Amino acid sequence: MTGKTTVVLISVIAILLSAILLRCPTTSADDSDYLVTIDHFVPVHSSVPSMTGQISQIYVRERTRAGLALRSASLANQVVLFVHGAGTPAEVAFDVPYQDYSWMAYLAEAGFDVFAMDLTGYGRSSRPLLMNDSCNLAPKQLAGLFMAPCTANYAHPATTLASDWNDISGVVEYVRALRHVDRVNVVAWSLGGPRSGGYVAAHPDKVQKLILLAPAYNLTFPNQDVAMTAQSFQDFRTSWDNQVGCPDQYDPSARDSVWSEMMRSDPIGATWGPGIRRAPVVSRGAEDWNAAVAAKVRIPTLLISGEHDKTVPSARVRELYADLGSNQKAFVDLACSSHNALWERNHLLLFRASLEWLTRGTVDGKEDGVLRLGYAAAKEPQ
Repeated sequence: MTGKTTVVLISVIAILLSAILLRCPTTSADDSDYLVTIDHFVPVHSSVPSMTGQISQIYVRERTRAGLALRSASLANQVVLFVHGAGTPAEVAFDVPYQDYSWMAYLAEAGFDVFAMDLTGYGRSSRPLLMNDSCNLAPKQLAGLFMAPCTANYAHPATTLASDWNDISGVVEYVRALRHVDRVNVVAWSLGGPRSGGYVAAHPDKVQKLILLAPAYNLTFPNQDVAMTAQSFQDFRTSWDNQVGCPDQYDPSARDSVWSEMMRSDPIGATWGPGIRRAPVVSRGAEDWNAAVAAKVRIPTLLISGEHDKTVPSARVRELYADLGSNQKAFVDLACSSHNALWERNHLLLFRASLEWLTRGTVDGKEDGVLRLGYAAAKEPQ
C-alpha cells in the first residue's frame, strides 16, 4: 500500500467518524438508549386484484432504542406493530415529527420495539400502477382538482380487506422472525380496525394484545366503482375542523406537520392539482368485519373513541365493544378529541393509556369496562 493510499484511507475513515459523531449527541448517556429509525422493505406475494401473484414491497418503519435493536435475545411482549387507516400511511400517522406527537417514539422510549407498516397502495410501499392514472379518481374529485375529465380505465376498488390481511400476515411473519417472538402487539386506527381485527380473528396465536383507535365497524360500502380517492389540504383541514368541539382542541402547527409529511409520502400525488394524498379504495363485504368476526377476537383489546369523532361515531365503537369475544376489554371515551385524536391536544392521554394497556393490560388500573379520560375530573396531560 502506498503512502498516498494510506492517507486517502485515513481521510475517508475520519470523514465517516465525523459523520457518526455529528449524528450522535456527545453526552455521558449510554448510546444504547438513543432512538433509532430503521427502514425495512418486506416482500409479500400480493393478492391485490391488479397485482395478484406479483411481489409487493411493503415498507415498514421501525423505531426503537439502539441497544434493543441489536439484542439477539427474544423481546417477548415488547414488539408493537402499527396498522394505519383508509387514508394516511403509517409512518405519517404514527411518527409525526412535531414536538411529542410521535406515538411510535413514545412507546419506543418506554422500551418497546415499534414497527409501522404501509399497506399496498400507501406511502413507500408498492402501489398498483393504476393509481398513477388520475383518471381513476372519481369525476367529482377530478373536477375539484381542476383536472380535465377523463374516463377511468379501472372502475373497481384497487385493494381488498383480504389483500390487506395478506400484507399484514407477511409483515407479522417478518417481524416475528426478526425479533424472535411468537406474538406481536397490534395498534390500529380507523380502517386499521377491520384490517387488524380480521387478521387477529384468523390468527389469534400471533397477536398478544390489541389496541384500536376509532375502529371502523358495521361498515357501509361507498365508492365501490372507484379505484382510489384523493385528499387535498383543504379537504383535510375542513374534515378536521368539522370535528372540533373544544377550544384549542388541536395545534395548527401539528396539522401542518402532518400534511407536510403526507406530501413527502406521496411524491406523485403531490404534483396533482394543488397537491393531494392518494389512497386506494378498499373493497369489503358485510361478511369481512361483522359481529361473527368480532366474536372471534378473544385477546385483550382496548378501544378508544374521541368525544367529537364524526368519522367513526362513538356509538359504532361501542357496538364493536359489545360484540368482541374477549373477556378482557376496555372502552375509553377520550374528551376533546376527534377522529384525529392521535394528533390533538389530548394525544398524551391516548399514548399513556396505550402504554398501560401494553404493559399491564389495564387503563387507570382497570382491565375492563368503560372509562372516561380527559374530562373535567381527570388530569390534563403534563
